[in-house]
Amino acid sequence: MAEPRPQKTPRRALGRLSLPERSFIADALRTETVGGVLLLLAAVAALIWANIPALHHSYESVAGFHFGPAALGLDLSVTHWAADGLLAVFFFVAGIELKRELVAGDLRDPRAAVLPVVAALCGMAVPALVYIVTNLTGHGSTLGWAVPTATDIAFALAVLAVIGTSLPSSLRAFLLTLAVVDDLFAILIIAIFFTDRLNFATLGGAAAGLVVFWLLLRKGVRGWYVYIPLAVVIWALMYNSGVHATIAGVAMGLMLRCTTREGEQHSPGEHIEHLVRPLSAGLAVPMFALFSAGVVVSGGALGDVFAKPETLGVVLGLVVGKTIGIFGGTWLTVRFTGASLSEDLAWADVFAVACLAGIGFTVSLLIGELAFARDTVLTDEVKAAVLTGSLIAAVCATVLLKMRNAKYRRLCEEEERDEDLDGIPDVYEQDDPAYHLRMAEIHERKAAEHRRIAAERAAAARHGLQEVPGGAGEEDDRPA
Repeated sequence: MAEPRPQKTPRRALGRLSLPERSFIADALRTETVGGVLLLLAAVAALIWANIPALHHSYESVAGFHFGPAALGLDLSVTHWAADGLLAVFFFVAGIELKRELVAGDLRDPRAAVLPVVAALCGMAVPALVYIVTNLTGHGSTLGWAVPTATDIAFALAVLAVIGTSLPSSLRAFLLTLAVVDDLFAILIIAIFFTDRLNFATLGGAAAGLVVFWLLLRKGVRGWYVYIPLAVVIWALMYNSGVHATIAGVAMGLMLRCTTREGEQHSPGEHIEHLVRPLSAGLAVPMFALFSAGVVVSGGALGDVFAKPETLGVVLGLVVGKTIGIFGGTWLTVRFTGASLSEDLAWADVFAVACLAGIGFTVSLLIGELAFARDTVLTDEVKAAVLTGSLIAAVCATVLLKMRNAKYRRLCEEEERDEDLDGIPDVYEQDDPAYHLRMAEIHERKAAEHRRIAAERAAAARHGLQEVPGGAGEEDDRPA
């Protein structure tokens, strides 16, 4: 008689993270959250600076000020330096994040990678489709189809920080992984669709520089004084080649080793990311926002956002397309892979995170500038649409997340509980016999202490009863 096959435990979608992954995600999100708050402040400062009549001229003057070596093709405006120079740092970090996810994170396991990849792809395809349909219907330009496809993780986390939501780590990790995959495809979109001229000589020079960069890494050469000058040369060659200069940052980030070797606590990629991420989140992205988000906003301009097909397509793409795309991609993946949603979460949580992913700021603004580079008026209108769509998505997500905040607080308290005080949350030790022995000792000590207190209270009660005059048994053995 054949032995019965053991039943397989159904795979959980958006389940609890492993402890190392949880620690890494928590550290990364902490930096991104601070950077996101700075990003919000920079965006508000840009809007104030650009919209106060007395200051508007100074904003235009500073943003349009040119500097840099003209002989090298780098006499650029401050706005241009922020978009092509500082954002290369942001995309360098994005490249390291992607490499780490592919070799050591959730994307390493194809089964675990399916969910965020499909959700991210649907979260880019549906907004693009919404934009195209809106513009074909309204006889607008389809050039901006890629504008609503990007999610700004820093801005989304800043919203979470402001509203104080205790979002479970699994949902935060899902949002971060979505943004990493999102950034990858945004990079490909920029490289493929927004390269209209190529200088093969400088492109070859950039490629040669990347080869040298890779060889130095392979040989274990150390020293910032080697890599930073080489990175600047590669960036300058890439800029002059016609390919967007931020691609150089991504390429160098992908070359770093993100796996640990014997004797290493952290891989070189993780170490460098830890050093550069604060520069990216705290300086590069806020400076880009300061000189990109400064659009003139008026009642008429806001009305035009919903009147023109290009701007309406951006708003609908971010608010409706992103939400439907990510939620639908997640639901389809769970439905057709036989997985089940984590028992701690509900589909309402996935919908709220999908809505939060409709906040598209940094990369959306960048793609908007590239898509409508020949029409400065439409560029500013599309920027206003990005700000409007992101604000609507943020408000909707805030309402949805606030409705579930009590549930999230309970989940976070459970994730953080450490009753045996060993530095590891108890939920990660349920299969460890040593943990249960430690907890048994703790409870035995508590039980002994409670028995001692009970004995003292009982003795004190008996002693007090004996001293009460006229108590029971003092007079003819009658009850008092």
